[in-house]
Amino acid sequence: MKRSKLNIKHLELRPFYAWEHEWFLLTAGNMEKNDFNTMTVAWGSIGCMWNKPFVQAVVRPSRHTLEFMDKYDTFTLCRFPKEYKKALSYLGSTSGRDVPDKHVKAGLTPIKVPSIDAPGFDEADLILACKKIYWQDMDETHFLDDKIITKYPGETDFHRIYFGEIVHCEVVTGNW
Repeated sequence: MKRSKLNIKHLELRPFYAWEHEWFLLTAGNMEKNDFNTMTVAWGSIGCMWNKPFVQAVVRPSRHTLEFMDKYDTFTLCRFPKEYKKALSYLGSTSGRDVPDKHVKAGLTPIKVPSIDAPGFDEADLILACKKIYWQDMDETHFLDDKIITKYPGETDFHRIYFGEIVHCEVVTGNW
């Protein structure tokens, strides 16, 4: 696919639909060292914080990707065409602890992304390259809506929240 850089201020995205129905791949690590992990995410946000374009992604402590998010300063969020939904489902339900190169089994090709160490994927139609700027662990005592706790039945595996400044955006030419 031919990809081109896009000024993030010109990105047009239906964020609710993208998170809930299309999902993203969150990938943290170092492409050159072949030390990275990826997982499917469906919760997060995209916007502006501290006068910077940012994404917010959440990762449960039990997920293998958390180790990579904590170890490395950069990550990517990649969106894919509809035909990759099965691959995304696999990547969200299979741990990198059990299948270290699970992206290969899913049929995805990691690629170098400008400005950061974390890889993107050649099959993605949108790559957001991010530098971590903030993190915080969720605290159940701060849930103001009683229904939120139902998303964690019998667990205390509350997400860690990461904010990433979007430092580079690539899109498949013609799709944007």
